[in-house]
Amino acid sequence: MSHSSVEPPAATLAHRLRRIVGKLKRRLREQADVGDLTPSQTSVLLRLEKDGPATTSGLARLEGMRPQSMGAVVAALESAGLLRGAPDPADRRQTLLSLTDQCRTWISEGRAARQDWLARTIGDRLSPSEQAQLLAAIPLLEQLVDE
Repeated sequence: MSHSSVEPPAATLAHRLRRIVGKLKRRLREQADVGDLTPSQTSVLLRLEKDGPATTSGLARLEGMRPQSMGAVVAALESAGLLRGAPDPADRRQTLLSLTDQCRTWISEGRAARQDWLARTIGDRLSPSEQAQLLAAIPLLEQLVDE
């Protein structure tokens, strides 16, 4: 006997989960001051944090942008004090871009603010029993995204 009459279909689950995750992302974004950064600028900073130093042309390739467009993104981030360039030791003609200490601090503080908000919201809005249910659902969510 199938439980399909009791269980929501996959399409309904997918729709509701996508909506909820989108709202959660927006709420988390609100908790950290991103200032006037564009999505492209934010993406570049997070890529450099994750992958380490890169050239402007390498970033353009990875982000699917024209090198000229990436040049404008990089220039804005450098003038904001979030990026710095240094000669590539392997090819002195190239400039490797990396995050400044100020940028690393800003990213870290933003993550801490989002973590604090989420922990506080879970504690304030969910009973201990509901928190246990949420904890039990995490391995299922991880199955969806882990490869």
